[in-house]
Amino acid sequence: MKVSEVMTRDVKLVSPAQSIRDAAKMMAECDAGALPVGENDRLVGVVTDRDIAIRAIAENKGPDTPVREVMTPQVLYCFEDETLEHVAENMGEQQVRRLPVMSREKRLVGIVSIGDLSRSARPNTAGKTVAAISQPGGEHSQSLH
Repeated sequence: MKVSEVMTRDVKLVSPAQSIRDAAKMMAECDAGALPVGENDRLVGVVTDRDIAIRAIAENKGPDTPVREVMTPQVLYCFEDETLEHVAENMGEQQVRRLPVMSREKRLVGIVSIGDLSRSARPNTAGKTVAAISQPGGEHSQSLH
């Protein structure tokens, strides 16, 4: 099965200059925990509800803080024509719960989450991915030191 068969296609994009309040409102409106961040027709990061909680609220930053100050600038993504098993393996290795989905022309076409995988991939695939993502630490850990 391909990523394009299970991904969410209606993806909202937030600008790095927009406030975290705007980002949080957008997340609430589309019932999502993450938004891709785009600038000048380029994907420049991802902001999650966890980024807002840990990198903004826990650091005493206000609701008008620009998204660029709390977003994750490293853009991990997958392609819409990749297999779910391959993408699940990569998500586990990178310890991320969702990935923007790009066309081969590098256009944002959707987002795929661990929930999408769990509903569509083989049970063993989704289980292994969740186990790998859930390991403590990792490159994307936001633990306060």
